[in-house]
Amino acid sequence: MANIVYTECRGGPRFWTLFAGLLVVVAIGAASALHMEHFGHIVTGMSNEIVWGLPHVFAVFLIVVASGVLNIASLGSVFGEMPYKPKARLSGVLAIAFLIGGLAILVLDLGRPDRLTVAMTNYNFRSIFAWNVILYSGFVGVVVAYLVVQMTRAWAKWTPHVGLVAFLWRLTLTTGTGSIFGFLMARSPYASAVLAPLFIAMSLAYGLAVFVLVRLALETSASRGVGVELLDRLMRLLVIFAGSVAYFSGVFHFTSIYTAWRTGWESFLLLDGGLYTVLYWGVVVLLGTILPMAMVYGRTGISRRIEVLAATLVLIGGFAHVYVIVIGGQAYPLNLFPGWEVTSAFADGVVARYVPTLPELGLGLGGAALALLLTMAAMRFFRLLPTNPGGVAADAS
Repeated sequence: MANIVYTECRGGPRFWTLFAGLLVVVAIGAASALHMEHFGHIVTGMSNEIVWGLPHVFAVFLIVVASGVLNIASLGSVFGEMPYKPKARLSGVLAIAFLIGGLAILVLDLGRPDRLTVAMTNYNFRSIFAWNVILYSGFVGVVVAYLVVQMTRAWAKWTPHVGLVAFLWRLTLTTGTGSIFGFLMARSPYASAVLAPLFIAMSLAYGLAVFVLVRLALETSASRGVGVELLDRLMRLLVIFAGSVAYFSGVFHFTSIYTAWRTGWESFLLLDGGLYTVLYWGVVVLLGTILPMAMVYGRTGISRRIEVLAATLVLIGGFAHVYVIVIGGQAYPLNLFPGWEVTSAFADGVVARYVPTLPELGLGLGGAALALLLTMAAMRFFRLLPTNPGGVAADAS
């Protein structure tokens, strides 16, 4: 570790081509937000039944990733795993960038972004949304402090202590994100304390998958080799975290089956929910969990293609999982009066229809591109990437 030095990413044709491409996607996202702001949400697929659409799926997914990707830094400074310490700086920058990307989508999708200051200065402390404003802004501050002590030689001794605060803060943040849904008692698909640990497990898996893909992209574009042993460790962790998501998801559905007023939701999602059933079993379970675990479990020296494919499948399954939770949970009809049969002319008991529109997709992709763009800018101007003095990559463990 004493021989590790850090450098900026000096860039190259691939770097600047990707940078320019991300700028275009961010511009598309800004244009989509302006279009929605000008014409209103009538241009989206959202309705009175589904008020959180595809942009919220992107936002929640990016926030979950932001929390989880910081786990790489925590493994080094909090748990003393030396091979992960050189990656702590990049891990912290990714956490901040993805959180900013997710929050940018939220601010632009909720309507009246000019009134954000009202939400930031008037708190209802009985609202989980108010708590999350504190958690999100505090997370950025804590991770910035974490990066400062790592990058300042005189303050390096404080890294484990600040790292512990960052670790505990990110757990609290992800608990708050899961509790946004867990506290919604009126909707039977939510209203469960199990959502908090489920979101923590999701953050670990999806954050690690993003980190693996970013490191492999750096290896390809900047000739920075990643040690085989280190990647084997990361892929073993990915298997464990993906299995943890499957476990807590199973606990969530198992407890719901034994809760009388939620059995209808479970029957809908697991058996006859149409698109949502296909997404859950086909994408979340099969493509996003079973297949990547089968590709990686018990193997060493895995090829780069397999690693990229496994991490990508985990992310695809994760995005589908968030889609099922956010959109599927709203599409299932509200049980306004438990124990009573309610009939009216206003679609009572009818599954809400939702078809995302191009502006929604553009805004979501723009937020994801913004996260990657901020990461690339930070790598260009700050010393985040580890190398040995001789120029050999320092990621070999």
